[in-house]
Amino acid sequence: MTPEGWSIMLVDDHAIVREGYRALLGKQRGLTLVAEAGDGAEAYRLYKSARPDLVIMDLSMSGIGGVEAIKRIRQWDPDARILVFTMHLSAVHARQAIRAGARGYVTKSSPPDVLLAAVSEILRGRIAFSPDIDHLLAQEWAGDGASAVDRLTSREFEILRLLLMGRSTEQIAETLHVSPKTVANTRYQIRGKLGVHSDIELVRLALRQGLLEGEESG
Repeated sequence: MTPEGWSIMLVDDHAIVREGYRALLGKQRGLTLVAEAGDGAEAYRLYKSARPDLVIMDLSMSGIGGVEAIKRIRQWDPDARILVFTMHLSAVHARQAIRAGARGYVTKSSPPDVLLAAVSEILRGRIAFSPDIDHLLAQEWAGDGASAVDRLTSREFEILRLLLMGRSTEQIAETLHVSPKTVANTRYQIRGKLGVHSDIELVRLALRQGLLEGEESG
């Protein structure tokens, strides 16, 4: 905590969106913005220097995505408090984010007071979900439960996300700082876990799971 109150870091690859966060949070007593990042890799670097009390994290970004960034930050600091703020009204995304270490999940269609309430809850050591995602998770729990995508690790989910964005094996390897062989092997593992045999089948499954909608901006 800073002398001015709780410190916040914003992570979103759209500057205009961060500007909106900044304006909203700046009106709240006891909250101080200390850092902003435009992708997951930058978020990880800045977190280690700024050490904010809370990170508000987007999921879909042009470089390293939110789930991978959450995992890296929580590996470095197991006590990190991270709130996902995303356009994805998706139980799959929510479960992956929580598994990686997020303490809350709020959709961008939620009113501002829902985001602020979630910020308050997480800073007080609780978890928080926006009502829409809470309802969706409850529906799935009462119905068929987890999907095939839930079998993926955080790293596999990140590679799947980048594949669905049209990234090549070499581009993914460069983004994640791993070898192309590692990416190729993981791609094979992803297909096996999801029960598909081609990229076309992979895309069809992603469409059914809602993984492609708004992937560039959520």
